[in-house]
Amino acid sequence: MENISTDRKPAVAGQFYPVNAEMLQEEVGSYFRAAVEKKHDHVRAIISPHAGYIFSGKVAASAYRQVDENARYKLVFILASSHHFHFDGASVYCDGDYLMPYGTETVDREVARSLVKSHPGLFTDDPLPHMKEHSIEVQLPFLHYRLRNRYAIVPIILGTSDSETCHRLAQALKPFLTKGNLFVVSTDFSHYPDYHSATSVDAATEQAILQNDPQKLLDTLSENKQKQIGNLLTSLCGWTSVLTLLYMTGNDPRYAYHGVEYRNSGDEKMYGDHHQVVGYWSIALTENIVSAKKEFSLTECDKAALLGEARSTLEKLFTGKESSSPGTSGCSDAVNAPCGAFVTLHNRGKLRGCIGMVSAHDPLVKTVHDMAISAAKSDYRFSPVTAEELDQIDIEISVLSPLKKIKDVSEIELRKHGIYIVQGRSSGIFLPQVAEETGWDLENYLGHCARDKAGIGWDGWKQATVYTFTATVFGEKEHRPDSTRHR
Repeated sequence: MENISTDRKPAVAGQFYPVNAEMLQEEVGSYFRAAVEKKHDHVRAIISPHAGYIFSGKVAASAYRQVDENARYKLVFILASSHHFHFDGASVYCDGDYLMPYGTETVDREVARSLVKSHPGLFTDDPLPHMKEHSIEVQLPFLHYRLRNRYAIVPIILGTSDSETCHRLAQALKPFLTKGNLFVVSTDFSHYPDYHSATSVDAATEQAILQNDPQKLLDTLSENKQKQIGNLLTSLCGWTSVLTLLYMTGNDPRYAYHGVEYRNSGDEKMYGDHHQVVGYWSIALTENIVSAKKEFSLTECDKAALLGEARSTLEKLFTGKESSSPGTSGCSDAVNAPCGAFVTLHNRGKLRGCIGMVSAHDPLVKTVHDMAISAAKSDYRFSPVTAEELDQIDIEISVLSPLKKIKDVSEIELRKHGIYIVQGRSSGIFLPQVAEETGWDLENYLGHCARDKAGIGWDGWKQATVYTFTATVFGEKEHRPDSTRHR
């Protein structure tokens, strides 16, 4: 391509959104006034719908509402999956800027061309996929309305339908996933099932994304398809763009996804049709920023409240009745801090379930609630806990400190540090208690975690990223089971 500036003109102005700049500003503003309030900090990416504004505008505004309006982003990368072309890799617009009714959205052509030059065969500078594509264009008025400071965009349209190509795209883009940049992924969810089916399918897809696991998303999309729901054309039209983002963040405990708002086209009172709808989710990706100056600790009140929450959760799970809980009144802020936690269940000293979360995105008390249910029902090593066992169940909670990436394994202190090993898409974790209960030395501690938990071989930790953490462990009873617990 010759290095001649050719600005990209609006393709869907007057169709998906007003062509008049003042009317567009007012309409977008009305969606922001009705949007979900900002709930998340340190937002690195959002997932936003791209339908006509009358149907998806409020959901899109809720996504952009999570972005700090005063942020000074250098670049905004916008990923969208092509509706018109199928080709290998992705097309980056390099030839000019994006023209909009309200003015010009500047494209960082230097960065765009560097992607094409550095990754031949993966990125192309062919502008054709951009010309009629609406999924990037409809994001720009929301971006323009929300951000007060100047920025430049990098518009990328994916033509691939190959997951491995998405993984390669993610590797090329991941260096840009920093505090100074924002990623916007443009996608709608289910297409054309009835209203009830859409809400069910879209909930499953959203939950898969929130797990920050690319394979889980692929499995869920496959499961949705196998359900043979009437008129379901797709459960995620921009799945390759979402998958690319997940490949950038998957298995990295710093990142967490949060559902913000859901609607579908059937919710639009004037034009909505409940027989064939399109689903829309807004989702925010956050990065956990830990202050090195502030040490995490739990008071005795905190511990009692968390154990009470776990106990009342199990009693409600098995009896259906609400039970008394000490609540969090009088507790420290730690019970609502975003901390990873494991809940362990014993029946008369024998392990009956242990499940936890390393990622810190929900308040600690909610994580304990959710993990108590999972430990009772979803630990694949055991049959689900029964109602008859409830009186014999002892609860132990391990609250994880923020993860610390180490440079050398000599930094690991056995019996004090738990370890989290990550290599590519594989990961494994041991709580600090494991070294104490097994008597392993450091080599065995690392080797068993790498081989038995992460599945990367005995020496796999040598090529992996290793994180350490401490755990505040407390339970309803102070004794330890005699049996070894490989958690």
